Amino acid sequence: MDARYPIGKMEMPKEITAAKRQEAIASIGATPKNLREAVRGLNDKQLDTPYREGGWTVRQLVHHVADSHMNAYVRLKLALTEDKPTIKPYEESVWAELADSKSAPIQASQTLLDALHERWDRVWRSLKAEDFSRKLVHPENGERTIDWLLFVYEWHGRHHAAHITELRKQKGW
Repeated sequence: MDARYPIGKMEMPKEITAAKRQEAIASIGATPKNLREAVRGLNDKQLDTPYREGGWTVRQLVHHVADSHMNAYVRLKLALTEDKPTIKPYEESVWAELADSKSAPIQASQTLLDALHERWDRVWRSLKAEDFSRKLVHPENGERTIDWLLFVYEWHGRHHAAHITELRKQKGW
């Protein structure tokens, strides 16, 4: 297994159905709980352990998920309210090196994720079938749809929770 991709690389479903969308929305909704369970009981030394050689620490992963999902929430709202908005990428590896990502207690990001996902879940569940085909433009990835956002961020939450749970298995935590 490649430690960078413990659940595999993100792949769009070959066929997107209403049921698959609902599963993805439920999975996004569960991200804060799943991440909280992944880190439950870890001490500061464990939180400051990289999930792999040269990788981010568990603490940085938790803060990264909050940073990433805040950006994703804004991207979704832009795609729902503007005509093909160009979204702003950010340097996630640089953000992960800032003081809040490297040393802040993870509870701050856990609380943020709880509130953010409560709002995000309401937006996801309010969408009509045609909304999922609305477009946005990612400067590096080109034109994408709201479906793409849905499945990327559903994968993203599971991906980073798996980094932590795999580390715990390796270390026997």
